Amino acid sequence: MPDVSSPSTVSVAIVGNPNCGKSTLFNMLVGVRQRVANYPGVTVEKKTGVTECGARQVELIDLPGLYSLRPRSLDEQVAVDVLVGRKGLAAPVDAIICVVDACNLQRHLYLVSQVLELGLPVVLAVNMIDVAQRSGVRIDVEGLSQRLGIPEVATQANRGVGVDRLREALGRALSRPAPEPCGLLPPPLEDEVSQLEALLGASGSAGERRGVRRFLARRMLFDIEGDQGRAEQGEVAAAVQAARRRLAEQGMRLPSIEVEARYRWARRLLDGVWTKAAASGPSLSDRIDRVLTHRVWGTVAFVLVMLVVFQAVFSWAEPLMTAIDQAVAWTGGLVDRRMADGALKSLLIHGVLGGVGGVLVFLPQILILFGFIAVLEDCGYMARAAYLMDKFMVRVGLSGKSFIPMLCSFACAIPGIMAARVIEDDRDRLTTILVIPLLTCSARLPVYALLIAAFIPPRRYLGGLVNLQGLTLAALYALGIAAAVIAALVFKRTLLRGRTPPFVLELPTYQWPSLRNIVYRMVERGLVFVRCAGTIILAVSILVWAGLYFPHNAETIEAPFRAREEALRERLAQSAEGSAQRAALEAELGQMEARIAAAYQRQSLLGRAARFIQPVFKPLGWDWRIGSAVIASFPAREVVVATLGVVFNVGQQLDPEGDEDLTRLSAQLHAARWEFTGRPLFTIPVAVSLMVFYALCAQCVATLAVIRRETNSWRWPLFTFGYMTALAYVGALVAYQTGTWIARW
Repeated sequence: MPDVSSPSTVSVAIVGNPNCGKSTLFNMLVGVRQRVANYPGVTVEKKTGVTECGARQVELIDLPGLYSLRPRSLDEQVAVDVLVGRKGLAAPVDAIICVVDACNLQRHLYLVSQVLELGLPVVLAVNMIDVAQRSGVRIDVEGLSQRLGIPEVATQANRGVGVDRLREALGRALSRPAPEPCGLLPPPLEDEVSQLEALLGASGSAGERRGVRRFLARRMLFDIEGDQGRAEQGEVAAAVQAARRRLAEQGMRLPSIEVEARYRWARRLLDGVWTKAAASGPSLSDRIDRVLTHRVWGTVAFVLVMLVVFQAVFSWAEPLMTAIDQAVAWTGGLVDRRMADGALKSLLIHGVLGGVGGVLVFLPQILILFGFIAVLEDCGYMARAAYLMDKFMVRVGLSGKSFIPMLCSFACAIPGIMAARVIEDDRDRLTTILVIPLLTCSARLPVYALLIAAFIPPRRYLGGLVNLQGLTLAALYALGIAAAVIAALVFKRTLLRGRTPPFVLELPTYQWPSLRNIVYRMVERGLVFVRCAGTIILAVSILVWAGLYFPHNAETIEAPFRAREEALRERLAQSAEGSAQRAALEAELGQMEARIAAAYQRQSLLGRAARFIQPVFKPLGWDWRIGSAVIASFPAREVVVATLGVVFNVGQQLDPEGDEDLTRLSAQLHAARWEFTGRPLFTIPVAVSLMVFYALCAQCVATLAVIRRETNSWRWPLFTFGYMTALAYVGALVAYQTGTWIARW
């Protein structure tokens, strides 16, 4: 065992079953002094924090929830690797805090029995003690501590009860030797484990610590189908197979004999120290579940809860998002007034501030969504929601836990992708992340609003109850949903195929959520988003600005306009304030500035690239101007409205929600003509083609940055961008060619 008696920093892991309050206890121990990242090379979240334990500084590691140290998922495998110090995922663990649910102590002691075999100091936190007492459970905490031979503390994590005593108990555990293993297995089994342990020690394949060697020897012997059972080759593998044969000859069935032995040990351990009064009737949780898990009433309650969450993310965040947008615009105006024209000014306004605004504007949605998720998880409802939706989601190859992230993505894909962390199975989580960008988010609405209002006739049907413009918008939403369902089916049967894991879910007891824990969760997720996604978004925004700005040859671009512009400015200076003549001159000057901006864009690197690849866009009915607007909107698809305003000489300062601005832009789009032919550029097939493209494409660098953050790899955001762009191109091609064919008839 490592020397942990000195006041240096020690590393302590927190383990426990899902829904036992482990993460809540972690938050109470470390407060805001925590860091969130991914473990190297994997998509599993690594959450660490710092607290004090007497004179020592303790780094706490909040491991993923797991039911046993027999890993069956990536999360569980990472947790086991951290505990045994393999693969360099974290610093060697010096001690373990094992969190258990006081109401389900016998089942949770299964994990405790395995943790004790690691040969490390252990502290047992018996959590949710208040819920247990209300349920008629009585626990002799001191007696249980004596039987286990480890410090034990009763806690109520959501209220911070017992946290200080837990720190004191951890200090005592670090100052004394690790507890002896339970010795709960039959002697023939322990003999075989000893032989494997000696072989591992001789081969040097399991590290130096004896507890780890013995633990891995047990796991290799018992985990017939798991990774541990296949971990070693050669002499060790042959010895494992021989040991299994000898045990089978003695009538010992693996791995069931381990399960039986551990639960038998747990029952003996709890005899006389854990009692539960006979229930006089259904508990409060049972009575609530009769409604919330009912096929009909539970679905109705779920729809109402999701409506509140959806409206909150979509509507409640709007004032804050507007305020952030206005603050960025005000700062940009300040820079505009204080700095001379030039590349640096343009970079600060359109590159840096535009990029920062593109990051921060999503922050209110992130905070509100994760506030609701924290409330629903802490109170116990999230597990019920996943149970209700499982039967529907399983038809598309996913589990019920995928539904809520996908639903939230109709407001914004970014919080939906981040919310996919509640999905334990890595294939289901990755599939959910890959299809979420196909669902129609609010950023697509400005594009839809512009093109539908400009080109879809406002015809009405069924006595005026239904109009064609509304049907078009509904069809675009339906297109996104259908594409996401089909993509999920394809991914689960090809790229991410594999054995579908059983949907095992524990329904925790209902309890009041902790406000402190909710705030911690919101702050944590907000910081993760701004720190990790924001840097990438800002970098791409600056690159797009550079593509639109350079080479910026003012002499060449502005020469044809200079004489007329100077004349307009001279007449404007002589006109009376508030006169009709002054208003007309200001409007003409604005149009002149828009034409200059469009000329700069045509000669920019991005404009030249769009003209070069115009043959790629032409089958979709687009010219280089539409193509350049699409390329420029890569950082955020909603900026295509402002970009179209520049390209078609309306101006950059367009408000996507301003009727007057959209009317001016609509008029310009109607008036636009193909160069050299003079035929109309925008037709209904072209408008439909553009809307279908934006319904299916991945024009959002923020979304791709978050996918990079959540998958810990550039492979998946590049794949997402590739498959969605190809899908969008094919969809737009079919829409335009089919629409053009129909129009000819």
